[in-house]
Amino acid sequence: MSANSPAAVVVLAAGGGTRMKSNSLPKVLHEVCGRSLVGHAVAAAEELTPQHLVVVIGHMREKVAEHLAAHHPAARAVVQEEQNGTGHAVRTALESLEADGVELNGTVIVTTGDAPLLTGESLSALAAAHADQGNGVTVLTAVVPDPFGYGRILRDGTDGAVAAIVEEKDASDAQRAIDEINSGVFAFDAKLLVRALAEVTTDNAQGEEYLTDTLEILRRAGHRVGAVVAADHRDILGINDRVQLAQARRLLNDRLLDRAMRAGVTVVDPATTWFDVQVSYEPDAVVLPNTQLQGATHLGEGCEVGPNSTLRDTRIGAGARVSNTTADRAEVGEFAAAGPYAYLRPGARLARKAKVGTYVEVKNSELGEGAKVPHLSYIGDATIGEGTNVGAASVTVNYDGVNKHRTVIGAHCRTGSDNMFIAPVTVGDGAYTGAGSVISSDVPAGALGVGRAQQRNIAGWVERKRPGTTSAQAAAAAAERAEEAAAEA
Repeated sequence: MSANSPAAVVVLAAGGGTRMKSNSLPKVLHEVCGRSLVGHAVAAAEELTPQHLVVVIGHMREKVAEHLAAHHPAARAVVQEEQNGTGHAVRTALESLEADGVELNGTVIVTTGDAPLLTGESLSALAAAHADQGNGVTVLTAVVPDPFGYGRILRDGTDGAVAAIVEEKDASDAQRAIDEINSGVFAFDAKLLVRALAEVTTDNAQGEEYLTDTLEILRRAGHRVGAVVAADHRDILGINDRVQLAQARRLLNDRLLDRAMRAGVTVVDPATTWFDVQVSYEPDAVVLPNTQLQGATHLGEGCEVGPNSTLRDTRIGAGARVSNTTADRAEVGEFAAAGPYAYLRPGARLARKAKVGTYVEVKNSELGEGAKVPHLSYIGDATIGEGTNVGAASVTVNYDGVNKHRTVIGAHCRTGSDNMFIAPVTVGDGAYTGAGSVISSDVPAGALGVGRAQQRNIAGWVERKRPGTTSAQAAAAAAERAEEAAAEA
C-alpha cells in the first residue's frame, strides 16, 4: 500500500439491472472476457491499493456476496437493504466502516459495478488530479461522440471547475450540444463527503438520495468541484442490457488482443479471436483464426494455437502445436502436439514432444516424452511412458460402474490397434500388445500380450440366415465365380 493510496474505494453494485432480462443472474455478475462486471470494477480498484475496498450489494445479494468471497476476498460486501439511490448506497458503505471503528482520512473513490472498461489507470489519474488540485470532489468525465442521454458537464469559464451537471431532460439546446459527460465516478475528500451526504435529501422525482447532489452542496460550501477527462471515452461505458454487454466484450477483447500483439504475439485474425483477461503469453506465439483462450491459459514462446480451438485454464509449452482442439485445465509440453480434433480434459498432461492426434480424448492422464496416441482413442486415468505408441481405436477401460481405475503403459511400448485395457492393468516397459486384444492382465516388460478369441468361420451362414438380402446375393455370386474358376482350372 503506497502513501498515495486512497482511504477507500466504494463500488456501487446494488442495482437490479432489469434491462438485462435475467431471472437468475444479477447484472453485475454477467461476464465480459472471463471476469464478472463487478469483478472488473474491483480489479480496477485493487490497482490503487486502497486502505478499504467496499462493494455495496443489494439485488440478489447472496449470489453477489458469494462471488466476491470466492474471487475478491479482500473486498468488504455491504448490503444496501433498500435501493434508495446512489447517495444512500455510499452512506451505507461509510456507515459500515464507521461501525467497525474505521475513521476515513484522505480520498474516497466512488465507482460503479457495471463499467468493465474502466481501468486502474483512469482511477489513478482521477485520484492524482483530485489531490493535486485540492478539490472537495473531482468528477471523472468523458468527451463522447454522442452525448445523448448523459448528464452534461458545465464548467466555470475562469478556472475550468465544474459549475453543474445538467441531465438530458433538464438541459437547454445549448447545453445538449456539450459533449463532455458525467461518468458517475468521483473522488471525494472523505470528511467533506460524510458532511455532504448528511445534507442530501430525497426531494426529487424518484424520492431517492442522489450522490450527484453532494457536488452542489460542496460547491455552495466553497469547495472546488474539479473534473478529469478520461483518456479513452469508452472507459466509462456502463452496461444496462445485453447489447451493451456484447459491445463492451468486443471493445475489451480488442484491447486485450492489441496488448498481446504489441507484446510479440501474432494474432492472424483478431475478428475471430477471443482472449480472457487472465490469459498470458510469451513472444512469438501464434494464434490462428476462430480461437478462444479462456481463463488462465498461457501460451509459451513460439507455440501455435488454432485454428478452431478453445482452451480454458490450459498451459501450452514453447514450440507446441495445437490445432482444432478443445482443452480444459490441461498441459501441453514443449514441442508437443494436439489435434486436429482432440479433446484434452482436466488433468491431461502431454510431456515434451508427446502427441495426441485426431479424435483422441485424454482425461486425467500423463503422456511421457515423445509418447504418441495418434488417432481414434480414449485415454482416461492412465500413465503412458516415454516413447510409447498407442495404436488406433484403443481405450483405457477405466470405470467399473462404481470406481475409476488406472492403466499404466510403460516406456517404448507398441500397442496394437483396437486394444481395450481393462484397468487396473500394467503393461511393462518395451512390451507389445496384439491388435484387437482385450488386455485384462498385466503384460510383463518385453512380452507380447495377446487377448483375443480364436477366429472361426461358419460357411454358408449368410445364405441360410439372411436369404434374399443383397449380402446373400453377393455371396451366391461369389460362390458361382469360385466354382467356374475351379472348373476352368
